[in-house]
This record gives sequence, C-alpha cells and structure tokens, in this order.
Amino acid sequence: MSDSQASAAAERRAQRAAAALFERDRASQALGMRLTDIAPGRARVSMTVRPDMLNGHGSCHGGLVFALADSAFAFACNSHNEATVAAAAAIDFLAAAGSGDQLTAEARELWRSRRNGIYEITVTNQRGERIAFFRGRSHRVEGPVVNEE
Repeated sequence: MSDSQASAAAERRAQRAAAALFERDRASQALGMRLTDIAPGRARVSMTVRPDMLNGHGSCHGGLVFALADSAFAFACNSHNEATVAAAAAIDFLAAAGSGDQLTAEARELWRSRRNGIYEITVTNQRGERIAFFRGRSHRVEGPVVNEE
C-alpha cells in the first residue's frame, strides 16, 4: 500500500469512527454540537451558545465550554478507530463567551502510544478569540469504535 493509499484509508477510518461515535453521543447532540472536521488525530467541533447555557453572570457556563472541548478530544483520540476514553483533563478559561457566540473546539494529537495519548484543544469564538485551552490524556480500551468492513 502506498503512502497516499494509507493516508486515504486512515482518513476514511477516522470519518467512519467519528460518525459512529457521534451517532451514539446523545450529550453532544443535545448541546447542539456539530462535528465539522475529522482526520487522524484531529477534530473540530462547533456549538452555538444558547440562552439556556448561560450561568448567573450571563456568560456561557464553564462546564459547557469544557464539554465542547471534551467532545473534540473524544473525536480526535478515537479517530484511529481504537476505543479510547479520557484518563485526565484540565482546562484554562481565558475569556467569557456569551449568548449567540459560535464556539469552535479544535483538537490535535500531540503524542500517542499503544495505550495512551496527549491532546490539546483550543476553544475559540467566531472572532477567533481564544476562550479556553484544554489538555487531555487518553487511555485506550479494548476494541474498535466501529467494525471495519
């Protein structure tokens, strides 16, 4: 198999795994998240901040910003079609997001071994301003995300 064929196969694998994972992810769906890009070790997920997502200060609840970043993390670390879960995660909130803001979480793989990985996720708004920085450590569990055909 040539490098280009292997790369195309990895892209298809990432797309199939992400589609299957998103179909089963009721939490991301309920929050209105949209998977807008997927590739091996990478994912982009967007969400519009709704009025029911605001905290008592009128800004997007930090837990929901975390959820957006965590979903991008999940899609990125499962993009190799190896069932993977979060082992640890931390977030730094950099700026507030308000109602109507379009948030985008971009995840990228920094390092991956047979059983673990480290990913960084940046959350930005529609103006490209950084809202949060998230770092997650993954742990591979048994089995694929979706059966290969």
